[in-house]
Amino acid sequence: MKKDVRQMLQDFTNGLSALSQTNGEHVNAFMNLLGTNYAEGAVDTKTKELISVAVAIYNRCEYCIVFHVYKALEAGATRAEINESAMVAVAFGGGPSMAYSVTLLKDSIDEFEQDFK
Repeated sequence: MKKDVRQMLQDFTNGLSALSQTNGEHVNAFMNLLGTNYAEGAVDTKTKELISVAVAIYNRCEYCIVFHVYKALEAGATRAEINESAMVAVAFGGGPSMAYSVTLLKDSIDEFEQDFK
């Protein structure tokens, strides 16, 4: 069954917002970590997002896949770059990583790609 990746992205961001109402310090610490790690540095943000896509595929984290595909596209990554990054995850994660690459990853790119053209 095809997942609604846009709804998944919204659920994730809304969940962070809701959790911050009761656990704001923890959510803010997490968001601060992300902000620090994804800032431009020796490695650019686009490359960091491509790494994140591969890690998300390898770990089979559905919300992470959706979020980081969106962020990779936002950072200027192409479909080819995202797919190639996913194939690195497949080299380590085998069949399960391939399964997520040909389903949820593809659906996420298909859904979000036009948002950044």
